[in-house]
Amino acid sequence: MKRAMFFLDQKDMPTHWYNIQADLPEPLPPVLHPGTKQPITPDDLAPLFPMELIKQEVSTERWIEIPEELQDVYRTWRPTVLHRAYRLEKALDTPAKIFYKYEGTNQAGSHKPNTATAQCYYNMKEGIKRLTTETGAGQWGSALAMSGAFFDVEIKVYMVRISYDQKPYRRIAMETWGATCIPSPSTETKAGRDMLEKWPDCPGSLGLAISEAVEECVSRDDTHYTLGSVLNHVLLHQTIIGEETRKQMEMADAYPDIIVGNTGGGSNYAGQFLPWIRDKISGEKPDLRIICVEPESCPTLTRGLYAYDFGDAVGMTPLLKMHTLGHGFIPPPVHAGGLRYHGMAPIICHLLELGLVEAVAEHQTGTFEAGVKFARTEGIITGPEPCHNVKVASDEALKCKESGEAKTILIAHSGHGHFDLAAYDKYLSGELVDYAFPEEDIKKALADLPKVPEA
Repeated sequence: MKRAMFFLDQKDMPTHWYNIQADLPEPLPPVLHPGTKQPITPDDLAPLFPMELIKQEVSTERWIEIPEELQDVYRTWRPTVLHRAYRLEKALDTPAKIFYKYEGTNQAGSHKPNTATAQCYYNMKEGIKRLTTETGAGQWGSALAMSGAFFDVEIKVYMVRISYDQKPYRRIAMETWGATCIPSPSTETKAGRDMLEKWPDCPGSLGLAISEAVEECVSRDDTHYTLGSVLNHVLLHQTIIGEETRKQMEMADAYPDIIVGNTGGGSNYAGQFLPWIRDKISGEKPDLRIICVEPESCPTLTRGLYAYDFGDAVGMTPLLKMHTLGHGFIPPPVHAGGLRYHGMAPIICHLLELGLVEAVAEHQTGTFEAGVKFARTEGIITGPEPCHNVKVASDEALKCKESGEAKTILIAHSGHGHFDLAAYDKYLSGELVDYAFPEEDIKKALADLPKVPEA
C-alpha cells in the first residue's frame, strides 16, 4: 500500500528552533547603523524589537528553546503533514519521488504564523501592546492579525496598494481578527505622503510599506515593529518546518536530493532548508541541491547586487548585506505579492555567495500553469508564491524522466491560494501576462545604494 501522507504525533513536535549561525562556514557580515554605518548594537534595535528577539537575532547557539506557552499555540496547527505527490509524479511520468511539506493548513493558511505568534508572544512578555507591520500579499498581515488576537496585542498593517486592491479578502480577514489594515502608500506617514505626491497612482512596494510601518513605530513609545521575513530571528522561527520534515522523511525512508522553495524575503524556504543544509556544510551530504526560486519580475538573487542596502524604501532601517535590486525598486504588479521585495534574507544571500545554494527565476504564466497541474493532481490550490517552486520541482522531475534517475525532490509548500482565485481566473482566461524587469531600471535603482566604508 502506497503511503501518501506522513504525520507526526504532537508529542514529537520539535521543542527547539535550529540556528544556522552556529554552523556557518563564515559568519554573516555585520548589520550596520543607517546613520553611523557602524555595526549596530542591541540598544540601536531596542526601539523596534523586544530584547529576546534581539538576542535571537545575533545568537550563535545552535538550538534555541521554544517556550512551552508558545508550543501550546503551535499545537493548534502543528505538526503539519508531509505529502508524497504520487498523482503529480504519475502526471509527469517521472521516476522521481516528489514530496511536499504543506504549511497551508493552519488558521491563516500559510507558514507565517510560525513567527507571527512567536513575535507577538515575546512582545507581549515585554509589555508591548501595539505592533506595526507591512504586508505584501497579505499572508503576513493575516498571520500577525490572528496572533495579535491570541496574545491581546493591537496590530496596524500597511498593505502594499496593488495587493490591497487585488486581494480584498485578506484585508477582511485581518479586520475580522481585529487588526487595522490600510493601503500603502498612505497619507498617514511622511514616507507615504511623499510617494503619493511624486506618484499618485503608485502600486506600492514592500520596501515602502516597511518605511511607513517603521516610521509610525518610532514615533510612538507604546509601539514596536515586526516583520515576517528577512531577519535572522524570523528565519529561526520557521526552522520548525524543516525539523519536522527531517523526522517525516525518516518515516518515509527517504532523503532529498533536491529541495526547492520560493524566495521573496526567504523565511518559508529557509525554514525548510536550513535544517538540511547543515548536512551539506558538514560534508555528510555534499551533493544536496538547494534551489531558490524567485519571479523574473523581481529577480533579487539572480540579477541583484550583493551589497549593503536599506531594508525599506526611505532609508530608516539598518543596513543589511544582501542581494538587492535597490531600496527604491518598485516591482511590477505580479500576483505573487509575497515575492515583490527588493532584497533578500542576509542568511540566504550569504549561503548563495558561499556556493551552498542556487537561484533561478521564473515567469508567472509558467508558474500558474504548474499550479493548475498541481491542483488537478494533488487537489491543493497553491498560492502564487509556492507555484514558483512547484514549477521548478516539476522541471527537475521531467529531467529525471529524461535521464532515468529516480531522484527525491522535496518542495517547501508555503500555503494555499484561496484568496488568490482572481489571479487564477486571469490565467485561465488567458489574461495573465509576464513581466521581465528591464536591466536599465535595475541599474537606476542600484545607483542609489548607500555608501558604506566596507564597499
